[in-house]
Amino acid sequence: MACRLAHSGFLILGPHKRPNEGNRIFPQSSTSSGSYLLKWESLPQRSSKQKQCLKSLQKRQVVKAVAVNVAPSPAADSAEYRQQLCHEYGFRQIGEPLPDNITLRDIIDTLPKKVFEIDDSKALKSVLVSVTSYALGIFMITKAPWYLLPLAWAWTGTAITGFFVIGHDCAHKSFSKNKLVEDIVGTLAFMPLVYPYEPWRFKHDRHHAKTNMLEEDTAWLPVKPEEFESSSLFQKAIIYGYGPLRPWMSIAHWLRMHFDVKRFRPNEVKRVKISLACVFGFMAIGWPLIILKTGVMGWIKFWLMPWLGYHFWMSTFTMVHHTAPHIPFKPSEEWNAAQAQLNGTVHCDYPSWIEILCHDINVHIPHHISPRIPSYNLRAAHQSLQQNWGKYMNEASWNWRLMKTILTVCHVYSKERNYIPFDELAPDDSQPITFLKQIMPDYA
Repeated sequence: MACRLAHSGFLILGPHKRPNEGNRIFPQSSTSSGSYLLKWESLPQRSSKQKQCLKSLQKRQVVKAVAVNVAPSPAADSAEYRQQLCHEYGFRQIGEPLPDNITLRDIIDTLPKKVFEIDDSKALKSVLVSVTSYALGIFMITKAPWYLLPLAWAWTGTAITGFFVIGHDCAHKSFSKNKLVEDIVGTLAFMPLVYPYEPWRFKHDRHHAKTNMLEEDTAWLPVKPEEFESSSLFQKAIIYGYGPLRPWMSIAHWLRMHFDVKRFRPNEVKRVKISLACVFGFMAIGWPLIILKTGVMGWIKFWLMPWLGYHFWMSTFTMVHHTAPHIPFKPSEEWNAAQAQLNGTVHCDYPSWIEILCHDINVHIPHHISPRIPSYNLRAAHQSLQQNWGKYMNEASWNWRLMKTILTVCHVYSKERNYIPFDELAPDDSQPITFLKQIMPDYA
């Protein structure tokens, strides 16, 4: 009887002692064909069908298995191993682990002082780029035949992502020397996105302070095992949300995190209410005007579709910045700021037109080393980090394999392995993940 073991989670240990860091791959020196020894006691228990398969295989002491998508371990930490992971995950470089004695201050001190300098003329230039590109996008939507509308929407959605980046700089106090100007520009930049500026700013500050901290980070956290097992209906929703719908899941984050006044401290509530009033004012005045002039279909064409394009980039950028099988989320007692910001953040190159319209937001490692670096200085800061800390950095160019890895592997939190994919925990309910694995291209 033949049984197939088809996931990455088997604990490959053979007769040797289990490593302290958890379940890892260790090729046995006596096997030249890439085989691995498997310790049966360590296999996770699954469905009755899987148990029957395992029972028939237990009659043998040594089996062969294919092992993929497992996070690196200290025992396997070598340049060759990281290069193998780069190929599997779609990365250009996976950084070496940062030594424990390196602090965030050590890294910041190596950056040239000029990258922290605010230049109002460069800030104004970024506003002009976004306003001009957005106006061009509206013109394209007006003139494009129906079959070219998706291209016009893609351009316009990317252009208004630039508005978000401008507001993002304002929130970090890296846009202007005048702090009142920053608050006004940030609020105005967020209004067409129906995004309340101050609530987002408060939550985003916490993301920077707690990056990749398991409970406290406010960005993309792995699903907790207890959440996934809570109910079958919720489980299905999570599978879709972290699978095919994940490039738009920032919409759920936007709704859940930024409109509930109770989520904020008492000293934040006044500013939160002002931002909410601005957003609701835009909805109450702007939306009826669009509908009055162009009809409901015009509202869909000129606002909704570009807005969905913006959320595609909002979700995708955030996913890629901090999500990979080898990047851990750690509890607060184990968390290290320098490791999270340098080792736990990803630099990703996108096509030039996206980089220009989005003001280099994907040059993201220096932004996490210090949020006070303006967006127009991120490339200079990144070059400095490459010179001084380059071997510790994660870098990629956007590709299908990278996205496929994130969407089909990085799901439920595991202390030992960082992530467990849905189709391992719930194979009968994970058709959306199976579907993605089948249809998504796999080239880097």
